Amino acid sequence: MSATSKLGDKTNHPASLPSPSQTPKWPTANMISMKMLLSELRVQGRLALPMVVMNLAWFGKTAITTAFLGRLGKLDLAGGALGFTFANVTGFSVMNGLCGAMESICGQAHGAKNCKLLHKTLLMTILLLLLVTIPITFLWLHVDKILICFGQQEDISTTAKIYVFYLIPDLIVTSLFCPLKAYLSSQSITLPTMVSSAVALAFHIPINIVLSKTMGLKGVSMAVWITDLIVVVLLAIYVGILESAKGSRWKEGGWWDQSLMDWIRFVKLSGSCCLNTCLEWWCYEILVLLTGHLKNAKEAVGVLSIVLNLDYLLFSVMLSLATCVSTRVSNELGANQAGQASRSARVSLGLGLISGCIGSLVMVAARGSWGALFSHDKGIIKGVKKTMLLMALVEVFNFPLAVCGGIVRGTGRPWLSMYANLGGFYLLALPLGVVFAFKLRLGLVGLFIGLTTGIVTCLTLVLVFIARINWEGEAAKAQTLTSDEQVQNELKYDAEERVKDRENQQV
Repeated sequence: MSATSKLGDKTNHPASLPSPSQTPKWPTANMISMKMLLSELRVQGRLALPMVVMNLAWFGKTAITTAFLGRLGKLDLAGGALGFTFANVTGFSVMNGLCGAMESICGQAHGAKNCKLLHKTLLMTILLLLLVTIPITFLWLHVDKILICFGQQEDISTTAKIYVFYLIPDLIVTSLFCPLKAYLSSQSITLPTMVSSAVALAFHIPINIVLSKTMGLKGVSMAVWITDLIVVVLLAIYVGILESAKGSRWKEGGWWDQSLMDWIRFVKLSGSCCLNTCLEWWCYEILVLLTGHLKNAKEAVGVLSIVLNLDYLLFSVMLSLATCVSTRVSNELGANQAGQASRSARVSLGLGLISGCIGSLVMVAARGSWGALFSHDKGIIKGVKKTMLLMALVEVFNFPLAVCGGIVRGTGRPWLSMYANLGGFYLLALPLGVVFAFKLRLGLVGLFIGLTTGIVTCLTLVLVFIARINWEGEAAKAQTLTSDEQVQNELKYDAEERVKDRENQQV
């Protein structure tokens, strides 16, 4: 057959179109967005679940400590509980808050693959926390005098001093534990912290049995920091193995490369994170103190303490979600992925809302049996049932509020959440609570009305702040923060060359 006939065949008989079954299916925008959503959920799930277990282990340790204090007698229970509350307010809340700066700096450094910044931030945080332990220790040595000045009974205050005195080594341990935990979580490594916390919790009971029998209250206090020390040793070993496994990471150095500007920037960010954390923690402690001034103070304090015990368990989930979104946002900004950082924030907010609803349902479902686990007093059990309904409403807003705090920490702007906490909790929640509880004589219900109003206001303010975030601008700031000295010098050299060229053109 000739070439022309072949050509004629091709022109006269066009190729048949593929059948609908053979037509390639291109992914739609909805399919792509769903895949991205599922992918983000998987990533956040791998991060958050070990954190939840780790935080539950921490609260489990607190519950075990309280149980052993109760076995020692009423005075030791009251003094130990008061001492632990004082230690939380004046010590551990401050140190956890100061460590919050690591979430944004180390998270962005990991996203930018800047090991030097990771190393020097870890060391700076440890040094800062060790320095802060000095004034905290001085404060703890005078805890009995402080408590007596605030109207506490002398025997309970003296017992609290004994408990706090033997807890002082935990300040040193916490100065190492918090930075190591943040160092790993900022790199999306959470499983080792979970495992080490679970191992330490398993040892906490036998350590308490031995020390409480031999040393009483002093032994129970010592068991706390001994358990924490186990976690620190295990994490330190893991970090050493992690750094050695990738030999170049040790060689990257950067441990002692801190400049004065690095310290100024770090202290400012740490201060904002600390105030943000403390303002929220202290609000609940003030709420307990206000409850002690109600007419039925003993019953009201008992009811609030029982309700807050369940809230502390739910708080472990809130804290995990907040740390998770902080890690995701900071990692993506450090990698200059502004769009992905924004998506991670939106997905986390959705998870926060869903978790808030689930937490609220848990509160409602447990209201019938939770009070009976702690008390046989009918008045307290009835009060717990009533108050847990109010707390269920609070949880709906508490979870997304915690997530919002993680988002602003991830962007390195924790002062946004600090302003919202200051306005919502201290300018609205507490004053309104006092008015409703004491002026309108609504009691504990009035305090919760004020608290709910403040939390809703706080959440609204933070959401407005987040909605106004320029993610492209935040990614650019992250690049400036995480670029190493060599890159910064090159940029500076290029800028100087452009200025010289401009001057020569003018001449």
